[in-house]
Amino acid sequence: MSGVPQWPELAWSDWAATADTLHMWTQIVGKTRLALTPLQNHWWNVPLYVTARGLGTSAMDYEDDVLDIEFDFLVHELHLRMGSGATQTMKLKPRSVADFYAEYLGCLKELGVSVTINPTPCEMAKPIRFDQDTEHASYDPEYVHRFWQVLTHAEKVFRAWETGFLGKVSPIHFFWGSFDLAVTRFSGRRAPPRPGADMIQREAYSHEVISAGFWPGTGGYGAAAFYCYAAPVPDGLADAKIRPDGAGWDKALGEFVFKYDAVRSLGSPEKAVMEFLESSYGAAADVARWDRAALERR
Repeated sequence: MSGVPQWPELAWSDWAATADTLHMWTQIVGKTRLALTPLQNHWWNVPLYVTARGLGTSAMDYEDDVLDIEFDFLVHELHLRMGSGATQTMKLKPRSVADFYAEYLGCLKELGVSVTINPTPCEMAKPIRFDQDTEHASYDPEYVHRFWQVLTHAEKVFRAWETGFLGKVSPIHFFWGSFDLAVTRFSGRRAPPRPGADMIQREAYSHEVISAGFWPGTGGYGAAAFYCYAAPVPDGLADAKIRPDGAGWDKALGEFVFKYDAVRSLGSPEKAVMEFLESSYGAAADVARWDRAALERR
């Protein structure tokens, strides 16, 4: 682990440019997964997954073969692998999104994979087409490695938290649109139509959910944090008190937030994150009147 502590420092200001570039690269790979997989409920077919070395797609069917793609944040390479044995490798290094995109499409062509990718990024305020993006061109391997470490430790806590729920629950997955690691619990009830929802939101929030996750500060927030929200937001949720100290309601975001720096400052970050998950979920489930006796392992 190169001497980096288990819950390493991850100040947004130190790696914002790298994170923004990596965000676009993960969107390029994620859109490949979107193109090659059939729709699953709540878009569960499109995320990436934390691997032993970085982030990956898992196996995707392609004609009579399978393809998987993995960001390796230990040696800083992108691996494209076919089940038949053919491989392509790209170096992860400071380079523009446009340059990355061009080489990536070339690697797919060398593997005999033909995929149509929408070149416009998703969920961005001011998207720049991948093939025209020379603005994002940073890559700091140390901070990318730290980011992956945080994801691995966060996933471990999320997985332990998942075991206490008997209802429908999502995989723990990395959404490349919003650039966050998330896990979602469902009440089993359909949700009312979401005002102004687009196609993505209609599918994602078709049922009542309480979702938790970790994101590094993208989208203008500017700080790494754990979060928990309910959709739809039940009346009175903003007034709920949660644990531990340092965690609470963020009025601007409309959800509970526990900043990563506060987590790191505690004696046991794992216990603190688990307490945050249990407390914020419990507050949301109670206010929303979920049937907790039926949904939870007692």
